[in-house]
Amino acid sequence: MGKKLCGVSLADAGLAAISGLLLTASFPKVNWGWLAWIALVPFFYAIKGESPLAGFKLGFLTGLVHYSSLLYWVVGVMATYGQLPIIVCGVILALLVVYLSLYPAVFAMLMSRCRATSPLYFWCAPFLWAGLEYIRAFLLSGFPWENLGCSQYNRLHLIQISDMLGVYGLSAIIVAVNAALFELCDTASRKRAFAWKSTLAIAFVLAAFLGYGTWRMACVDRAAEAAPKRMVSLVQGNIDQSMKWVASFQGETLKRYGALSLEALRDRPDLMIWPETALPFYFLHDEALTARVLELVRTCRVYFLVGSPSFQTDGSEIHYYNSAFLLGPSGDVLGKYDKVHLVPYGEYVPLKRFFPFLGKIVEAVGNFESGEKGQVLSLNTDKLGVLICFEVIFPGLARAMAQNGAQLLVNITNDAWFGTSSAPYQHLSMAVFRAVENHRAVARAANTGISAFIDPVGRLLDETPLFRQAVRTRAMPMMDQKTFYTSHGDLFAIGCVLMTLVLCIRAFRNRSFFN
Repeated sequence: MGKKLCGVSLADAGLAAISGLLLTASFPKVNWGWLAWIALVPFFYAIKGESPLAGFKLGFLTGLVHYSSLLYWVVGVMATYGQLPIIVCGVILALLVVYLSLYPAVFAMLMSRCRATSPLYFWCAPFLWAGLEYIRAFLLSGFPWENLGCSQYNRLHLIQISDMLGVYGLSAIIVAVNAALFELCDTASRKRAFAWKSTLAIAFVLAAFLGYGTWRMACVDRAAEAAPKRMVSLVQGNIDQSMKWVASFQGETLKRYGALSLEALRDRPDLMIWPETALPFYFLHDEALTARVLELVRTCRVYFLVGSPSFQTDGSEIHYYNSAFLLGPSGDVLGKYDKVHLVPYGEYVPLKRFFPFLGKIVEAVGNFESGEKGQVLSLNTDKLGVLICFEVIFPGLARAMAQNGAQLLVNITNDAWFGTSSAPYQHLSMAVFRAVENHRAVARAANTGISAFIDPVGRLLDETPLFRQAVRTRAMPMMDQKTFYTSHGDLFAIGCVLMTLVLCIRAFRNRSFFN
């Protein structure tokens, strides 16, 4: 018997921790996506033969290691811009990590139970994992940051399956491969016959994914080539976050964006895109600064999409929004999109009446309110779907826009909060899947980077460096075909959730479940 800690052996704890580190290394900045295909093998060894309770502890440990190393940048954001003591920042990160770690913990607990009751338990693994990822996308406002499938964002032939199964289908096949590799290694070490049929079935599914991806990329590339094009310019102003809301710096901000926009005119764009809250004032309310923006628009004689806070009055109440305004070449306002999925404690304070001492990181404006889901903006005969910052990690928001006719997705963001950490790279990697799921090009304008174009099959094009002023212009296809995913959504993931619930019910009906 080896030494134990909290009821699990140190050897198993070490294996669980290794899986946590391998999972993190699968994502940017390390970006070794191939590790995702073996990352869970040590984890499966750790929980082998363990009780559901021990499995829960080991899964929780895997989650702690993974999410603390994946989301370490939260501390820097809170300390720098929330101006909180470093200890408080650490506590905030710890609470978030503890919550997220419950998902691999429940997965391990259920897997331990399934192994004890079924010789084909590892067939449950991909569906349990995908189901729990889907639940995480909605529970407590949702936080689907870097689902396992997102680690493959740069493997284009593989990720095309997302236009049918969403990113959850990709997560499922990765877990299936990990489970099969574990079974292969485990049976070989014990000189037992291995169930080759199961391994061949998983290999066949993976080959089918790749074959489908190869065919689908060719089809979509042809459709994109034939689609009407619009020249789109991305303007990256690189405004220091500490200066962004300083009133005396507003003129410099407009001067910088104006100069970059005039530079972009040499490529004759149809649409100029400025990032989230590029205008650090209330557009249409501050008359002097608004006049400067409209004068620039009329000078450029192109369409502009600009980010700005906005508000509406309702009697004595004021409603604030994080918005994007679409402006015509003559300076008229053609439409406004209000952000739907807000960042807790960044844009609003949840449970404020219960925790009155808590505030927002950004105090320049009041609590934001949500806009209308699926809203699109019309640019002549074209339709744009706008995703502001954090919204791009939620598949349902982009899907709703594509359903409503959006031919181009636009992601405006301000990633200055993240500094040079891995967060801007992680954020960008998830945007790739919104393009593939709906086969829509994505134009992404970021304040300090990374700005980029993403084509309808997920190719990243014209990426800008971090913390540089930059302009990028490219012809974007205006696509209107609807994918299976656009039309039907997360049917696969919902099926996985139902299967997870059935397994949970069956497990908890057994009084000896935790033994």
